[in-house]
Amino acid sequence: MPPDAVRRGALALVALGALGVLALWWADTPRVAGAADWLTGAGRITGLLAGYAAPVLLLLMARIPLLEREVGADRLARWHAYGGRYLVALVTVHVLTVIWGYALTDGQGLWGQTVEMVFHFPDMLKATAATLLLLGTGAVSARAARRRLGYETWYYLHLATYLAVALGFAHQLSTGAELAGGPARAAWYPLYFGTAAVLAWYRLLRPYLRDRRHRLEVAEVRAEGPGVVSVFLTGRHLDELRAEPGQFFRLQFVTPQLRWAANPYSLSAPPHPRFLRFTVKDLGSHSAALARLAPGTKVRAEGPYGAFTARRLHGGGAPVLLLGAGVGVTPLRALAETLPGRVTLVQRARRAEDVLFRRELAAVAERRGVRVHELLGGRAEVGELGAALGRLVPGLARHEVYLCGPEEFAADAVRALRAAGVRASRIHHESFAL
Repeated sequence: MPPDAVRRGALALVALGALGVLALWWADTPRVAGAADWLTGAGRITGLLAGYAAPVLLLLMARIPLLEREVGADRLARWHAYGGRYLVALVTVHVLTVIWGYALTDGQGLWGQTVEMVFHFPDMLKATAATLLLLGTGAVSARAARRRLGYETWYYLHLATYLAVALGFAHQLSTGAELAGGPARAAWYPLYFGTAAVLAWYRLLRPYLRDRRHRLEVAEVRAEGPGVVSVFLTGRHLDELRAEPGQFFRLQFVTPQLRWAANPYSLSAPPHPRFLRFTVKDLGSHSAALARLAPGTKVRAEGPYGAFTARRLHGGGAPVLLLGAGVGVTPLRALAETLPGRVTLVQRARRAEDVLFRRELAAVAERRGVRVHELLGGRAEVGELGAALGRLVPGLARHEVYLCGPEEFAADAVRALRAAGVRASRIHHESFAL
């Protein structure tokens, strides 16, 4: 199935489910009269949509192979982030409108109504805890806060979402009028328990079974440049992983410092039957510690994930531009060796010593005819990115582009490519800001 069809199908399925949820409220609401009814109705609608959105957002990050392969982990993460903002907004509006609507109906003040609902309505203490956890997770996921947190800290704080969803489930069934019985209640159970089953399989059991099968361990750690190392992993039956150039794994190194986090790292060379190579830049405590790994260190790996592969090519013989900066060049290095047709790789770096894989890429260029360019210097020296690329890559508008690098660089590159005439559908972007 074409990736675009999978993406459209997934979004259509989510939208259809949301319409079904709205239909539940419509069928259960014979009339709306007065401010209290309008506020309470708004609270019920937003509560239902929030209850539906929570498991959907978890499914987006459940690492379902079809979605990971055809939609891509970076796009799924963006959908999850956008949806998370809507979920926080829905929960906030739900809480405020329900309390206000009930206060008008009962003739109480807002504070008195809040105390009454929290301490006397069924399962409301759990719902309150779920709301606080969800709002707290939303706060640490905001862009300004996220930049101040290490990946590991953000990851563990984000796990509170699972607890919030579990705590909120009983509240939905006990106080949600639309879920009191019948088909709606019957559908809510498989939605939540089905999501739990999918998460248990793809996030826990499947990785455990693969770990037992492949027995990955560190074979070598090799310095590549300032703050950059390549980690070579070896194991059994690696060909059965069916990894593709451009994909990534979530790696958990079994050491006292690293064993509690699984971080995403891209393959920096085409997968080999006897080893996998990942190249990592010192961007935090986890990545910095990889330089000190000893050979023989056990590794748990989830993957391969990602749709940043040759599958994204539209065909038709269009030339391909691989555009990367910083550690974003790692998946492009693997793609440069394997993509068919006319391939150009442009690596953006401030200094010559920051360029990665110079000798390897020269060998690939000689062997496969790949054109390799280095775009060096600060912004003042390079000038406008689109103009610089136009000088290096004749016929830029006809190219299909694989783009990977830091968020600011990627956003600038997308603008430059679009201004140069490259169609949006031909810009394939792998994000490191997940």
